[in-house]
Amino acid sequence: MKPRQKRAAIIVGGLAAIGIAAALILNAFNSNITLFFTPTQVAAGESPKGRVFRIGGLVKTGTLKRNDMTVHFVVTDTARDIAVAYTGILPDLFREGRGVVAQGSVGGDGTFVASEILAKHDENYMPPDAKHAIDAAQAAKTVKQ
Repeated sequence: MKPRQKRAAIIVGGLAAIGIAAALILNAFNSNITLFFTPTQVAAGESPKGRVFRIGGLVKTGTLKRNDMTVHFVVTDTARDIAVAYTGILPDLFREGRGVVAQGSVGGDGTFVASEILAKHDENYMPPDAKHAIDAAQAAKTVKQ
């Protein structure tokens, strides 16, 4: 091989290695990303099917039911409600009427099966995405009336 051909082969090999590394990194990011959706978006079918995602809103008052270690409750953004089932120990700050973020996936019956529950730590704090979604849902509900 001539020196020019060797340089071209090294450049092509380097570009191929960089491309493979970038593809592996992007694949790792894609498989580890957890998206956030509101109950309205989940009800509209915008959530991923068969993948883990987060749903957030308020725990609807009067919907909390305990059955041994399984807890059933409803998460609402004041426009739509989604039933949630969780098996495990709830955070100390988890209560009806308070904000919650649940991570899991939608089951075959439309119930969100949570693998993790995160309760908000302060009554004045709400994640920006959840606050925006609740405000938008309330505005849409007001316009309909």
